[in-house]
Amino acid sequence: MAFLQNSALPAVDLDETSYKHQVVALSGDWTINTIENAEQVLEDLTIGTDRMTCIDLSGIKHLDTSGAWIVHRLRGTLEYDGRRVELSGMDENRYRLFCELEHHHPPRWKPEKNKYSIVRFLDHVGRQAEQVWLDALAMLHIMGSLGVVFATVLLHPRRLRGISVAVQFDRSCIGAVPIIALMSFLIGAIISQQGGFYLRQFGAEIYVVDLAGILLLREISVILTAIMVAGRSGSAFTAEIGAMKMREEIDALHVMGLSVTEVLVLPRILALMISLPILTFVSDIAGLAGSGLVVWIYLDISPQAFLTLLREAIDMQTLMVGLLKAPFMALIVGLIACVEGLKVEGSSESLGRHTTMSVVKAIFLVIVVDGLFAIFFASIGV
Repeated sequence: MAFLQNSALPAVDLDETSYKHQVVALSGDWTINTIENAEQVLEDLTIGTDRMTCIDLSGIKHLDTSGAWIVHRLRGTLEYDGRRVELSGMDENRYRLFCELEHHHPPRWKPEKNKYSIVRFLDHVGRQAEQVWLDALAMLHIMGSLGVVFATVLLHPRRLRGISVAVQFDRSCIGAVPIIALMSFLIGAIISQQGGFYLRQFGAEIYVVDLAGILLLREISVILTAIMVAGRSGSAFTAEIGAMKMREEIDALHVMGLSVTEVLVLPRILALMISLPILTFVSDIAGLAGSGLVVWIYLDISPQAFLTLLREAIDMQTLMVGLLKAPFMALIVGLIACVEGLKVEGSSESLGRHTTMSVVKAIFLVIVVDGLFAIFFASIGV
């Protein structure tokens, strides 16, 4: 502020005495600190169009890039209106400054043309296919590294970071129990209500118990839990590892000779593979509780009758089919989350994009893996 107070305010003097040209004499300080005053002075300036205009800079005491841009803009505006303009009163330094400004015009904005083109479409498909291939290679790479690290941990159990596994288990499992239980309770209730509504028309509402029990234990609970874990824990893993990548903490681990897979990836995937079967079992219980409550209220089937019919409809094999899928889905979610986290670059936009891609890819592959398991169990008659 002291500099601004000691600065001479910019001023403009228009001399129109000559019939050949008119002189716009600039004086004072044309710097970033006085730029607002300079723009106000130029707004009040009225210049005729009948003669050549000469902008005299000899009276300017201090001139920086901001002030030079204002003068340059004044010259461009006058020339655009059809006037002939020249600059005078410049020393060598100011001449070089204005020459630099001449070569730094921003390019004109051109609207992007999005005409349909078969070549552009094929190019887009090819790039997407290449990206899918690179993602598959990255997953195979980290899976191989994970296998090597896991074998090392089995031979040297002290290398396993138990505290890290426990912390990740607390975040991905214990913290997720309320939301998993609530969502499964509501899904079980909705399945029973909708099933009872349609089966009642045929007098077969008693089969709602079979429908809800088999559907929840074999498919719905494990898929719902895996999707919730992908959106909750998978995105958190990607964000954590991505933030470490942005702060160059991953590079620091390499410099210290530590394995990123052993320090960051293995504890998270182990915790997730332990958590998902437990959360799936919680989801089974909550879904059956919601189903039992609805059939009791909506179909007048007592809890005792519900449990009796449920025991006849399902067995331990039905329960184990759903629980068997959980570790594989947890492995898929954990691998994708860690791969996307390691792909983050040095910007928040990259972090957000890869976190979103982590959730989308994990949910997609969870559904694909569930379909493969359905085909497998159908082929072996389970």
